[in-house]
Amino acid sequence: MTDKTIKRCCQLLALLMTVSAATLSAQNKGKRWQRKADTFAPKTFQIVTTQEQQTIEHFGASDAWSMLFLGLWPEDQQRQIADWLFSCENDVTGKPKGIGLSLWRMNLGAGSWEQGDSAQINPGTRTECLLQPDGTWDWTKQQGQRRFLKLAKERGVPYLLLFCNSAPVQFTKNGLATNTGRDGTINLKDNCFDDFASFLAKATKGIEEHDGVRIDYVSPVNEPDGHWNWLGPKQEGSPATNREISRLAKETSKAFKKDKLQTEIVLNESSDIRCLLGTYMAGWERGNTISTLFTKDSAKISVNGLPNIPNIVLGHSYWTNTPVDTMRSIRLRLRDTLAKHNLKYWQSEICIMGNDEEIGGGGNFDFSMKTALYVARVMHYDLVYGNACSWSWWRACGGNYKDGLIRIYSDDGMKTGHAVDSKLMWAMGNYSRFVRPGAVRLSVKAYDKDGNEVSEGDTRPYGAMLSAYRNKDGKLAVVAINYSESLLPISIKVDGNGRNWKLYRTSDISAESLAPVGTAGTEITLTPRSITTLVEETD
Repeated sequence: MTDKTIKRCCQLLALLMTVSAATLSAQNKGKRWQRKADTFAPKTFQIVTTQEQQTIEHFGASDAWSMLFLGLWPEDQQRQIADWLFSCENDVTGKPKGIGLSLWRMNLGAGSWEQGDSAQINPGTRTECLLQPDGTWDWTKQQGQRRFLKLAKERGVPYLLLFCNSAPVQFTKNGLATNTGRDGTINLKDNCFDDFASFLAKATKGIEEHDGVRIDYVSPVNEPDGHWNWLGPKQEGSPATNREISRLAKETSKAFKKDKLQTEIVLNESSDIRCLLGTYMAGWERGNTISTLFTKDSAKISVNGLPNIPNIVLGHSYWTNTPVDTMRSIRLRLRDTLAKHNLKYWQSEICIMGNDEEIGGGGNFDFSMKTALYVARVMHYDLVYGNACSWSWWRACGGNYKDGLIRIYSDDGMKTGHAVDSKLMWAMGNYSRFVRPGAVRLSVKAYDKDGNEVSEGDTRPYGAMLSAYRNKDGKLAVVAINYSESLLPISIKVDGNGRNWKLYRTSDISAESLAPVGTAGTEITLTPRSITTLVEETD
């Protein structure tokens, strides 16, 4: 054997040892987490029906930006996508046809589509505008998106929302739907606040009349405190100060009252929960949303008590989901602040971002349980610790990124294509399909094998996480997440008594995508890496 060959063999051996060490390290880390999950692991979960928490209003997703195209695809493809997203029916085997979203968010466009490449907006995210620069209305615009409003209504979706990323381009300071060097101020001409408000009122009224739907909410600003670079070319969007948001909200309230609209105006879709609570990565002009917009202390800026503006604050869960201890503490701060100001909270948008390193960040669509479980855990934390009354995913349909519930494929610029469902979509369905509008979340207590109460045992971020709800019909629904790779036998009692449950599960097994998997009484075994919803059976 030559010296060169010996050297090469040594290099290969060293490489193998490095790979083996890395693999062993990853395995040991997983085992450590598993041991952590098993240590003092709860064995019995007690649902306390007398301890009521928040009322759940809806679960939702948005049409951005895919429905502009998908709403023009062949009818059978549209209906399949709509069934997956909106249906509350079961097929002949008893399996849910869809995840039963109860809120559908339509992106009210600003006109970047008509501008073409001069819009400085990525082609796939440009939007049409119903209002033309000459002041006329073109009701042939946004046909694909408005088609899905109708499909949602046909399938019984009870709530519809219009949201804006930008004012129509004819009202903006730079003539664009994206910010270009404006720092943190709104991209809206000073003399056009009332024009934008009138547009929102007329668009709402027109869509209702032309499409036979009822618009329940309008969200006029989106991520005004966004802490990323607002320079294009990117997406439609505009920053705004609290004072500017207040001014726009007051003008919109006035316009809706004038047009006798019952539609509620919801604010302000903060880009990060921490922006609701302080000045996280934004100046004072765009931070402290809750204490600025929703308290009597800031009388000139406060929107409290204005017509059509409810006591609700909207925020996004981006960037706050890891590590799990931080995720929890942020939401507890939010919960305490909401209670102090008597506010409801809607988590109105989230997808996977670059800092979600546990599942490899946002790149590349994931059909598996890896992303599904991660998002289910976020839902649990938002609902249990953040007291969210509403929870929405970002895009219903997307491409090769972890921002869609459904993966869309197209080789011709979205003129044609096909759609594929995902475990993520069905995982969300464990909540949205069975926890219906008006359901009340109930406290859950946990006990170990010796009957000792386990403090906050309803949440083991790498083990079992349980939340319980009582629907308006009186039936209970329990969502049980098993994040671990082990079987978890548990007992579930209601006020000390057993109940009979029908089980629906989403897991790594290909056939188990919100699939009915039988019935159970008090004793239940959670399969590895699964989300199981238990629906109370009554005589």
